[in-house]
Amino acid sequence: MGRVVKGTQFVDLQDAGDPVALSKFYELHGADELVFLDITASSDERKTIVDVVRTTADEVFIPLTVGGGIRSVADAEIMLRSGADKVAVNSAAIARPDLISEIAERFGNQCVVVAADVKRGDVGQSSCSGFEIYTHGGRRPAGIDALEWVKQAESLGAGELLITSMDRDGTKDGYDIELLTMIREVTSVPVIASGGVGTLEHFLEGAQAAQADALLAASVFHFGQIAIEEVKEYLASNGLGVRPPRT
Repeated sequence: MGRVVKGTQFVDLQDAGDPVALSKFYELHGADELVFLDITASSDERKTIVDVVRTTADEVFIPLTVGGGIRSVADAEIMLRSGADKVAVNSAAIARPDLISEIAERFGNQCVVVAADVKRGDVGQSSCSGFEIYTHGGRRPAGIDALEWVKQAESLGAGELLITSMDRDGTKDGYDIELLTMIREVTSVPVIASGGVGTLEHFLEGAQAAQADALLAASVFHFGQIAIEEVKEYLASNGLGVRPPRT
C-alpha cells in the first residue's frame, strides 16, 4: 500500500501518512475533490497503485482524480473502473499527445485532466514564455514551452488543466500568479492551481489574481498548518462562492 509524501520543489520527500485515512479525513472536513498523483510511476516505469485507488473509492465519496503511470486508454479504464472519476496524464501525453484525445473520445473530456509540471527558465529555443514543461515527476525537461503545451492539450480534448509550479512547490511562498495568469489567458478550460500555498491569503490570490477555477494544496493540509474549513470560511468572507461543508 502506498504512502502520501510531500517535498519541496519535487525533492526531499517526507512521509505524510496513509492515503485512505487522509482522504477520509479531508472528506469529513470539507474537501471538494481529491487528487492522487503517483509521482514515481513514470520515472520507475510502473503502473499507478490500483489497490490504493480502489480502497479510497470504496470509502470516500467525493470526486477523485488519479494520475501517474497512465500511458494508454486501457490504463485509464483501469483507474476509472477502480473508482477514479478523472484521470490525469502528464509524461505519457507529452511523449504521445494523441493519448489525450484517445481518452477523451472514449470516456469524455470531463474525465481527462492534463497535469503540467512547470519550471521557470531562460526564454529561448525551448521556451518562448520563460516557462518550460518537465516530465517524469519533474526530473526531465521536456524542451516544450508551457503555454504552447496547454493550448495543444486543450485542443486535443483536455477537460481540465492541473498546473503545478515546480519553483513554488512546497515553498509556502504562494502560487505562481504570473504563470497561472498566463495559462488562464491562453486557455478556456478549468485551471487548477498547484504549488506554493502557505497562508490563507495565498488561496485568495489564486482565486482572484490568477483566476484559477480550483485551488490545490498539500503541505499545509497534510501537516495540519491550515484546516480546510478555515480556507472555505476565509474565501467566503472575501466574497467568493464556496461549497458548504457536507453534513
